[in-house]
Amino acid sequence: MRDTTFSDPAREPGTGLIFRKACTASTPKGRLILLHGVGSNEANLASLAASLPEELEVILLRGPLQLSPQGFAWFQVTFTNEGPSYNEVQAETSRQLLLRFIDALPALPTVIAGFSQGGIMSASVALTEPERVAGFAILSGRMLRELAPIIAEPYRRTHLRAFIAHGHDDNVLPERWAKEADAWLSTLGVVHETHYYNMGHEIVAPELADFSQWLDKTFALAPGR
Repeated sequence: MRDTTFSDPAREPGTGLIFRKACTASTPKGRLILLHGVGSNEANLASLAASLPEELEVILLRGPLQLSPQGFAWFQVTFTNEGPSYNEVQAETSRQLLLRFIDALPALPTVIAGFSQGGIMSASVALTEPERVAGFAILSGRMLRELAPIIAEPYRRTHLRAFIAHGHDDNVLPERWAKEADAWLSTLGVVHETHYYNMGHEIVAPELADFSQWLDKTFALAPGR
């Protein structure tokens, strides 16, 4: 089990995004950026680090939109009978902030992953600017259909790897969203794994074990190693 001690919150000067970082290796083999869901904050995902490969630098990022004293988001969303309705301007602003944040970091093979809304943002970053990352993970999230016009050309994403995890009993984002993402990534030719678990809108131990194995494989294939 890796050390899960994260630094105190710090602000990246170029984007203003708040982050915390943990790394147990003097020369990490890669970087994992974790994004929380709506109404949460970066500390909510800190416990995940204990189950992940030790040789990773792990960065927890806080969404720029404050909803409550300890609750943040990447964009505002409303759940309707027709499905989630979201603020497209805020989502695009957050996508741009994340790209700038990644560019400000020292060069290192990077995977971006997130829970729920964090997974949405991870897919949005990776599929539109795949040169920035080696892969992405959607944990109980979905892909934005509005992303289609700005997805990168096939030759730019040949290296990209993806991981989808979803609960059969998710009552926030039903399982069909994971099936849609799985089918879309197959159409795009993005190499990926899709896993379903007996859980709701949450993260469970078997999921983390599968995610950790996927991270090992993805970083082993990442350019620059």
